[in-house]
Amino acid sequence: MFGGRSIGGIVPIYPDPERQSDLEQILSLAKKHADEAEVFLNSFERTRVVFEANQLKQLTTTQASLVTLRLVKDGRIGFSVSTGLHDREAIVNRALNAAHFGPPTTFDLPSKSTYPQIEVYDPDVEKVPVEDMVNLGGEFINQVREHTPELVCEARIGKTTSELRVINSRGGDAGFKRSHFGIQVEGVLIRNMDMLFVGDADSSCHPITKFQGGVQEITRQLEWAKRQASVPSGRLPVILTPVGVASALVPALCKPFNGSTVVQGASLLQNRQGEQVFENSFSLHDDATVPFHPRSRPCDDEGIPSQRTTLVEQGVVGNFLYDLHTAGLANTQSTGNGKREGGVPSPKESALIIDEGKTSFEDMLMDMQEGLVVEMLMGASQTNILGGDFSGNVLLGYRVEKGEIVGRVKNVVLSGNIYSALSDVVIGRDSRWLGGAVCTPSLYLSNLVVVSRE
Repeated sequence: MFGGRSIGGIVPIYPDPERQSDLEQILSLAKKHADEAEVFLNSFERTRVVFEANQLKQLTTTQASLVTLRLVKDGRIGFSVSTGLHDREAIVNRALNAAHFGPPTTFDLPSKSTYPQIEVYDPDVEKVPVEDMVNLGGEFINQVREHTPELVCEARIGKTTSELRVINSRGGDAGFKRSHFGIQVEGVLIRNMDMLFVGDADSSCHPITKFQGGVQEITRQLEWAKRQASVPSGRLPVILTPVGVASALVPALCKPFNGSTVVQGASLLQNRQGEQVFENSFSLHDDATVPFHPRSRPCDDEGIPSQRTTLVEQGVVGNFLYDLHTAGLANTQSTGNGKREGGVPSPKESALIIDEGKTSFEDMLMDMQEGLVVEMLMGASQTNILGGDFSGNVLLGYRVEKGEIVGRVKNVVLSGNIYSALSDVVIGRDSRWLGGAVCTPSLYLSNLVVVSRE
């Protein structure tokens, strides 16, 4: 069902010769007993610095490797996982035994391909001293506490270098090296019975040496939250900041485009390709080709070349996200979204991008006579996301009156549905990346349900 294809070209970066030999020997042994076979290796080294209660708490460095074997025997799939490479016969035997009870195969493994040249590795990440990571976290905490000394902060700074390699019996052979540097800071301010939560994060394939934007973001949140305000229950216009979009809409937005949901017949969009479902200014893409972003890569975990996939174009439903298995069930091709999270591959979005609009955040505020700005929504993925619903507690949000933010709201629940909300939406021009996973501007939604429990 799937053949090789060529998109640009890249010279794969393979593991060291000893591990490369181990992988090839596992594949060679599996080929003697199975009709098809595939071996996947993910190895990494990760260093983490953790601050708690404004103080350095933990320094850790972890090295690990995970090898997985997937094979086809008599039309059925067998699978095994190991943290070591040397017990080759045991790895193969476990997969062969699992094939007796495995699902029928629905796809062909990819043959040899060439891959897009997507840069995701910066050797300077490995060179960052632990002392610099400690200083980065400490300096950030000190800067935000200069604004609000009572703020109690947690921070996590990490650097990771990983190698991926996947080879199969059809000649498929892909590998690359990736670097990642990330910082995440959360703060809580407790005054009497009131708890205020603020935070920000950043990540890159490059080292992060300064987090000045995060300082500005958290101090802005603290400034807007200085006063408190109440909000009436009812239907109100709501502005979701980029973090608000990620926490409120993204879980329900991802589900209908996932190939697993589609082949199960559970996606409300599966028969609506080519139809206008969302507002015509709304466009959504999945893109694993953005240089030096943590979710980018030359290929997915099955060796399929990465690509940019249009999910929505000017409100019109486009494509869905498939791995090899779901693409086989849907009688289509993989979109290069196969992801292994410790087990069998499944479709997973790489980096979601909502196209930027033309309206400034300030103009959105000026248009609002009464409403909400939502910075963080908690629990949105616990609702009926298959139906497009989202609902959660407003962890951080502000009341708007006559175009101005007048204070932070408490004990407020926000709910809506992505299909109705995104059929009447104004798109902001303030896009930002959130953890490398989502790039979105603010969204101005005209009519969401707000319930105040005060």
